[in-house]
Amino acid sequence: MKYNKSIGSIFGFVGITLLLVSCSKSEVKQEIEKKDWKLVWSDEFNENAGEQPDPSKWNYDIGNGNNGWGNQELQNYTDNPANCSMDGDGNLIITAIKSGNSFTSARIKSKGLFEQKYGRFEARIITPFGPGIWPAFWMLGSNIDEVNWPTCGEIDIMELKGNAPNIAYGSLHGPGYSGGNAFTSSYALENDRFDNDYHIYAVEWDETKIDFYIDDFLYKRMTREAVEKKGKWVYDNSFFLILNIAVGGNFVGFPIESTPFPQKMTIDYIRVYQ
Repeated sequence: MKYNKSIGSIFGFVGITLLLVSCSKSEVKQEIEKKDWKLVWSDEFNENAGEQPDPSKWNYDIGNGNNGWGNQELQNYTDNPANCSMDGDGNLIITAIKSGNSFTSARIKSKGLFEQKYGRFEARIITPFGPGIWPAFWMLGSNIDEVNWPTCGEIDIMELKGNAPNIAYGSLHGPGYSGGNAFTSSYALENDRFDNDYHIYAVEWDETKIDFYIDDFLYKRMTREAVEKKGKWVYDNSFFLILNIAVGGNFVGFPIESTPFPQKMTIDYIRVYQ
């Protein structure tokens, strides 16, 4: 896999007039059509403390950038329970650990176990923080092994730069708009940070658009029409889910001496609807 998750310039999109880049939901009142979603897949992470994610739902990426992915990141991904296990209180904890000058973390995915085309995909998460810390909840096209990245498509439901823990990003990567040219939008909290409490990150996706939500506030609509002005719309196939914490990389920069470790991302649940 050679996909690169760096994010650069922010492009405009055709969207509803109520949406703002870097907005707070206190600024805008929304009237959004309610949808009759049906839950079709979930993980509530209710296993005992120390247990690892359900192997019928999740597997691991193992290794570092030498495996063919990465963005000048520093961590080595493992399947060690120290990097990924339950806390016994209904949460999955992904932990990035520093040992000397080395870092370990975890990246889990539903590839080969669960994938879906269209619907609502959401997770309730407390993010980590600090310079050089890069948490993400995202999806890749399930045909990645056949067509490679970015032709498979990538939907970043949530990414954060740990040195700016009040701002979350949502992005699309595909042919003609990947890496630093991704379609990207951001959402900022006023007088708060995403690492202080749980927040719900979601996309609602159909054949004409992908809507990005935080705490049920629609902060960006990315339409097929807008994407096709830059490249190819590759979101009519099924996608699988990914959760990880990266350390360093060309999106967030690198950790500094005062960056605290270990870093933890707390995931209460992931739910998928049709």
